[in-house]
Amino acid sequence: MNELITISPIDGRELLRRPYTSETDIARALRTARRAQHEWARVPLAQRCALVSACVDAVVARSDAMAQAITEQMGRPIRYTPGELRGFEDRARHMIAIAPEALAPIYPAKQDKLDRYILREPVGTVLTVAPWNYPLLTAVNSIVPALVAGNSVILKHSDQTPLCAEQLVEAFSAAGLPEGLFQYIHATHDTIRQIIQSPYIDYVSFTGSVRGGTAIEEAATGRFIGKGLELGGNDPAYVRADADLGHAVDTLVDGAFFNSGQSCCGIQRIYVDQTIYQDFIDRAVTLTEAYVLDDPMNPDTTLGPVVRAKSAAEIRQVLDEALNRGARNLIDSGKFARAEPGSTYVAPALLTDVNHDMLVMNEECFGPVVGIMAVPSDERAIELMNDSNYGLTASVFTQDADAAVRIGSQVQTGTFFMNRCDSLDPALAWTGVKNTGHGISLSTLGYQALTRAKSFHLRQL
Repeated sequence: MNELITISPIDGRELLRRPYTSETDIARALRTARRAQHEWARVPLAQRCALVSACVDAVVARSDAMAQAITEQMGRPIRYTPGELRGFEDRARHMIAIAPEALAPIYPAKQDKLDRYILREPVGTVLTVAPWNYPLLTAVNSIVPALVAGNSVILKHSDQTPLCAEQLVEAFSAAGLPEGLFQYIHATHDTIRQIIQSPYIDYVSFTGSVRGGTAIEEAATGRFIGKGLELGGNDPAYVRADADLGHAVDTLVDGAFFNSGQSCCGIQRIYVDQTIYQDFIDRAVTLTEAYVLDDPMNPDTTLGPVVRAKSAAEIRQVLDEALNRGARNLIDSGKFARAEPGSTYVAPALLTDVNHDMLVMNEECFGPVVGIMAVPSDERAIELMNDSNYGLTASVFTQDADAAVRIGSQVQTGTFFMNRCDSLDPALAWTGVKNTGHGISLSTLGYQALTRAKSFHLRQL
């Protein structure tokens, strides 16, 4: 197959076709990126920041069209997709603003007749492999800081969201970014493996599955290049007895079902103190039943389809596996008329009587399904939260900040929240542990992966 075909999950129609980038054009893109990067690295940081900021302005000016394209390609309700453009802007602006500090030279204590300092130099060309579920919010994490730091970027987007790559590059080009600095390609997995093995690629930023991350690692074997891999999640939350229960329910139901559960940091496991467990359950059922599962182009829709019919079938398999093992689904799928077998529309599910032998409690489901368990203590909650092969985020809901810090220090995760979830602060490092991958994006630390240190040791005679 020499072309990609994007099928809209909204109604199953063919949305677009694109030819895969040819080997000749890929080779040309890589050479062009290398030449452009050499010139770009000589541009003063302040000028790079100003030009990339203008590129962000150009994206913002196209927000309406880009938001609609996201909905059409992957199915998120149109009432929410403009939020992704706002998130893109917020992250980009923050990373531009902190660049002077993050990229500033480091000067050790002075010594007689010695000048010593460390500079941060760009790594070269960054390959960003971005997913469909948050096509802009994942891509911005590497694209903007990479360019600001003096690198060139090659963007490969999911076959489900190729328009996002095209629209981003078009906007950046219209803003005056030098030719060759930011390019997109449409490519198969095999082609991406070959590109990673090319000497023209100096860093790979990948967001996706554990299987995809393993393939990236294998492709880069022997290349000695940096890699940022943000992979799967099975994120937990713990509701303590002292929590603001209304806030906890509102936040966690949204954290479980926003984007139809298709979020690497979405909530999939909830542990509730046994003294408030039934109250939590009752409120969660009421809130979940209020969701509107329908065509995402309808502004009243709050829950859209999942990305593909195959994905919907896999989610239903996870749900059936839990039910066959004794779990109970407290939500009647019959109340959601669009949730027909074989369709991309999946009814939300609140599962009780679950345990960690069930897939929903130990693997990434990537759908609107969440398991809820009662726990007798903080210690048991911590034990269960850590009983996972993943570790992207974890949350606690409590009014005791000291308890939150104590619990958070024992939970194996990249980000720990109190009284919130399914969120990202660009001032903080975005990272994970265990099978969630490795590397850091965002924050001042995010610039370290996209640059290399060069030490100067100058002796005066």
